[in-house]
Amino acid sequence: MSSATVSAGIPQAKVPMRTKVGHVVLYVVLIVLLLAFISPFLIVIINSFKNMSDITSDPLSLTGEHGFTLENFTGAMDAMNFWTVFGNSLIITISATVLTIIFSAMAAYVIARNPRWPACALLLTLMVASMVIPFQVLMVPIVSVYGGIFGVLAHRLTLILMHVGFSVSMATFMFQGAIFTSVPAEIEEAAEIDGCTPSQIFWKITMPLIRPILVYVMITSLIGGLQMFDVPQILTNGKGGPDR
Repeated sequence: MSSATVSAGIPQAKVPMRTKVGHVVLYVVLIVLLLAFISPFLIVIINSFKNMSDITSDPLSLTGEHGFTLENFTGAMDAMNFWTVFGNSLIITISATVLTIIFSAMAAYVIARNPRWPACALLLTLMVASMVIPFQVLMVPIVSVYGGIFGVLAHRLTLILMHVGFSVSMATFMFQGAIFTSVPAEIEEAAEIDGCTPSQIFWKITMPLIRPILVYVMITSLIGGLQMFDVPQILTNGKGGPDR
């Protein structure tokens, strides 16, 4: 006897009418809540393609008297000097991300391979401790030192170094844990016997084995750099971008 025949002979349990009604009511409530939450965003998106007179006269209409327009986007981009600001953000974020990965991976490699060195333990402890210091505590020293003493607030290099300084502690901590747990020392010893130099061991063996953490650090550093607002706002004196 086939399984289809057996299943056909078993009576199917009927869903009570009260349960069906409850599901319908639940779906209706969820749809209403969805429309209530998403409607403001849809209204903003629709109004962004209308001029000011159409927005003030009838903000809920799909198209105003003058139709769709891109003047709002072009005007906003010109007012905020969008391409210059966006270019500065890309330069600062990409440069800081590359430097963060290089410096933190090298430091983590030394710390992971020399756990008995007091200097390595002290360095890792200081990096972990620095992660709990909020940026608000450092605002005044940063402005007084880089602005009052050195006069280099509105520089791309200053923003890059600030981003690296705020990111390298967490990145070093992540790389150190990945190297210590995921890269056996025997693999590096075998590579050294085969004639690999320390730099070749680091770049060609260690770094590929910690690729997941490398990707994680890269993504978090890129997102953090693009979302960072306080540091550029303070270091550039609110001018929207570094001088050079």
